[in-house]
Amino acid sequence: MNAAPEKQHAHELIERLPDTQIATAVRFLEFMLLDPVARAVAAAPPDDEPVTEQDRLRFQNGQAWFRQHGGKRVAMEDVLAEFDLTPEDFPPQISLVQPDPRPAIE
Repeated sequence: MNAAPEKQHAHELIERLPDTQIATAVRFLEFMLLDPVARAVAAAPPDDEPVTEQDRLRFQNGQAWFRQHGGKRVAMEDVLAEFDLTPEDFPPQISLVQPDPRPAIE
């Protein structure tokens, strides 16, 4: 199937959009190009679970920890070392994202 006429039509439609709708069209096209997992996350309903006092306390404790440690993160190797593990103890990650077989739009 030759997609050239459809692409040309898409370009024509974009050209006809008012400037105020271009950003929305771009966001929609970007959404369509997301991998399925990222699309599901982007389309998921907002988390409407109320924040508990325990949640607030844990957040405050985490913020205090970062202040005490100069705002530096903990290296993954250090976390693993606490459990006598190394990154080599885990199999290599398999990418679930497949390359897009469609040619790039010029």
